[in-house]
Amino acid sequence: MKYKCLVFDHDDTVVNSTASIHYPAFVEFLKVYFPNKSCTLEQYFERNFDPGFIGMCREDFGLTDEDLKIEEGFWRNYVKNHIPKAYPGIQEIMERQKAEGGLVTVVSHSFRDNILRDYNANGLPTPDAAYGWEQPPEHRKPSPWPIQAIMEEFSLRPDEILVIDDLKPGYDMAKAAGVDFAAVLWSSDYPLIESFMRKNCPLCLKTVAELAAYLEMDGLSL
Repeated sequence: MKYKCLVFDHDDTVVNSTASIHYPAFVEFLKVYFPNKSCTLEQYFERNFDPGFIGMCREDFGLTDEDLKIEEGFWRNYVKNHIPKAYPGIQEIMERQKAEGGLVTVVSHSFRDNILRDYNANGLPTPDAAYGWEQPPEHRKPSPWPIQAIMEEFSLRPDEILVIDDLKPGYDMAKAAGVDFAAVLWSSDYPLIESFMRKNCPLCLKTVAELAAYLEMDGLSL
């Protein structure tokens, strides 16, 4: 076991959800409330990468605090009826980690109840801890608070933790917490995102199989 604790992002790291769920939900929201505005999938991916979803909504679309509350409700209703699929091989990695006595945790910008629903629907092991959008803003990524909470709960050292994430807020969180970071590049193929990750992250993974190899999980059929 290379790391005692794996900290997974959720969307586009464990499940393929932005292109199939979150982006279509945002497009529908704009059609209803801001019909004069539009958003491409590339723009959605890149702006979620940096400055993040809230920054995108404010800077690109001029959403107010009240608009953001409406958008959150619209998104939650949409997500209720759409369950994303886990990437092939993720289940095997998580099961091996748990079988060897390790921890599987989640730090995400999705809500905890949706995360647990998606894990259950995809046959993934129940996370040992999950911190999502239900946390106050100051406790969400890129804040190191979730990592610090996990370290405290499970008596972990920074060198026992690996954050696995596809977006800059996850990178910023891991850096601030002083833990290792694996940049996920299997969810999208946009030069802006890959360029940043390769420039700043020693570990960049194009496939789930590469993650398994890095974790030295030999013998997994991915």
